[in-house]
Amino acid sequence: MANKIDTKFTLQVKALLNKLYGRSVLKDSLLEQAIEFYEKQPFYQHKLDNLTQQINDLNTQNGDASAKRQLDKLEREYRDIKQEFKFESNDRYKYLYNICKEILSLTEGATFAETIRKSAQMLGTIQLLCPTAGKRVAEVNERSKPLYKSVLTLRLLDQLCIDQVMVANDGHVKSVLGALSGDAFKTMQEHDKDIHETFIENVKIPVIMASLLQDIGHFHPEAQRIVKGADGSLDPHRTLPVEERKALLQINYRETVKFLIDGIGAPIYVGNSKADRDKFNVAEHKKLIFIKHLLKSAIAPKLGVGNLIKVPQIYTSIILSTKDSYNYKLLPKVYQALNQNAERGACSPLVVDTLRKITGDFPQGFGVTFIPKDSDGKNGDHYEYAIVNQLYPKDPKHPLCRAATRGLTFISHGQDIEIVGEISLYNTDTAKKFAALSKDRLNEILEKLASNYQERKQLDLLPRCWHAGEFFGLPNHQKLWNKTG
Repeated sequence: MANKIDTKFTLQVKALLNKLYGRSVLKDSLLEQAIEFYEKQPFYQHKLDNLTQQINDLNTQNGDASAKRQLDKLEREYRDIKQEFKFESNDRYKYLYNICKEILSLTEGATFAETIRKSAQMLGTIQLLCPTAGKRVAEVNERSKPLYKSVLTLRLLDQLCIDQVMVANDGHVKSVLGALSGDAFKTMQEHDKDIHETFIENVKIPVIMASLLQDIGHFHPEAQRIVKGADGSLDPHRTLPVEERKALLQINYRETVKFLIDGIGAPIYVGNSKADRDKFNVAEHKKLIFIKHLLKSAIAPKLGVGNLIKVPQIYTSIILSTKDSYNYKLLPKVYQALNQNAERGACSPLVVDTLRKITGDFPQGFGVTFIPKDSDGKNGDHYEYAIVNQLYPKDPKHPLCRAATRGLTFISHGQDIEIVGEISLYNTDTAKKFAALSKDRLNEILEKLASNYQERKQLDLLPRCWHAGEFFGLPNHQKLWNKTG
């Protein structure tokens, strides 16, 4: 299937991915801005330290007019450098803030139901744009992780506030929501726009920022020396020895916080009112403290608010893995790993269960194979393809999907379907029963559903899932989230 022009939404997602972790000659993505900050910051600091030393030396002397002029010059130079640094950080803040607003506009609607639909579309689109085999899996997955994780974190934040647990009881969040009930939170956007706007500015945007910045410290030169080796020759996606992993985690946290505080910081107030400026600065300082608190508490969250970004981080590291062990077929086993983390005390079981309630076992955009029912309600003698396209399944083991084939033919306008265990080829018992079909019949099915002979040779005769990325390459197949019927 030749790749055509993408839908508007797919183009927006691709643009957003580039703004976050893209690499270009302009060096203007969030990642490239962080790398530039890490490279320039020691130089800035060295200059400031030298100026501070010279100013202190002159201050201890009872100098003449010439010394006074020299002191004024040095102090002016010091202020200019600090001012330049502040303007640069303010530009980076505005860039990050606008990305957060864009994420919200693409993933949230006028109602809770519309927000869930748009978030499913974002998560599914990211998954379907990522290769599931080949040499570029790690590279593309690494670039896609921050956006994917931030969307999951938003939906987790909402659900924890609806359930009125953990994050809803955090001091900063509570100061915004007050005594708002879970039910009232769910309809807040429709019935209390002021609180909703305040919640977006003071909680949601800081939460997105924390999620997007969580691993940016990995790109500090000191961290990259561990990841790639001193001469840059090592595979950056290899499994690290325990000591190197610990060192990397420490550097990542330290440098992520440094980039947050010094590289982004609080925005500059624009206006002439001292009272408004003071109020603005207090509010922005609180947000900065909240982001730092999320980042710090995510290191060892136990049962605390750090789980809000830690659990999506673990989930995303499996779904969009950068390791050699990445295996697309095993993605629906993601909660086995998350539950093991929870059992070890690495994260909260309650938050893991909450995320599972939202996502189900099958990630958005995952290719599901199922056996359709015939007119008598019996299982047919062939399988069809579907793609997971909705969040909040009634049963986490039964994904909500959009049919991608009918009668062994690819279609653009399939129906939504719940893939229950008895028709899902991911279900071992179902697959065993279906395996009774002759090899010739299975080959015949595969011939119709696979696009070329080379691909057929690599596919299982009885596929537990299918790789839907090529199907998604056609713009008519990118409308998996529009209304049917």
